[in-house]
Amino acid sequence: MKSYTDMVADAKTRIPQITAKEALAEHASGKSIFLDVRDIQEVNLGKIPGAMHISRGTLESKVEAVIPRDARVVLYCPSGNRSALAADALRTMGYTNVVSLAGGFSGWAEAGGDVDG
Repeated sequence: MKSYTDMVADAKTRIPQITAKEALAEHASGKSIFLDVRDIQEVNLGKIPGAMHISRGTLESKVEAVIPRDARVVLYCPSGNRSALAADALRTMGYTNVVSLAGGFSGWAEAGGDVDG
């Protein structure tokens, strides 16, 4: 039986992670979709400018309607764990260019990334 920690570690073996510095460059390029998978009460405290929001709990049922499978998607959560699980789920659904932001929203803010809200 796997624990949450085991599941996250396992997902991180299959999903590329990018640093906050790399994410800042991707965000500046405008070529990636940033997807916030936090719960709405977390998003209300601030988010990466222009990021889409789909809570981790509803991701699989909502993502196909708004993000094409071939899009470059940078997923984030508070610390990079839920986003790794979410990116792994998207990979299973056929999304081919997904990454998780290591350090999550906290890492983004600490690296000097802009925050809306």
